[in-house]
This record gives sequence, structure tokens and C-alpha cells, in this order.
Amino acid sequence: MLRSCAFVVVALLVLERPAAAYLDPGTGSMLLQVLLGGVAAIGVIARLYWRRVTAAINSRLQRARR
Repeated sequence: MLRSCAFVVVALLVLERPAAAYLDPGTGSMLLQVLLGGVAAIGVIARLYWRRVTAAINSRLQRARR
């Protein structure tokens, strides 16, 4: 799996062609919004599952102390 992924990455880098593309400022703004939205989503998920994670860690620590 890792070997095939590495092959694909190397092939994409070696076989690249110049693109006549234009990225306007709106595209950069959209990419920034996607990035910030992803960071916010990770923060929300971490907040929602924080108690479950800490409870699991505490229960394992209490078992180890016994």
C-alpha cells in the first residue's frame, strides 16, 4: 500500500505539466474558509468527546492502581 502510494506521488511529480490557470482572490478566500472550517470541526469533535476520553483514561488508571 505504501509502495503504491509512493509510486503515485512520484509519478505525479515527474509527469507534471505547466498549467495555464488563474487563481483569483476568491479562490484563496474559499481555501482559507475550508481550512478554518476543518480546524473548527476538529475542535468541536474534540470538545464533544473530551469527557469520554478522560473517563476512559481515568478508569484505566484506577484499574492499574488496584
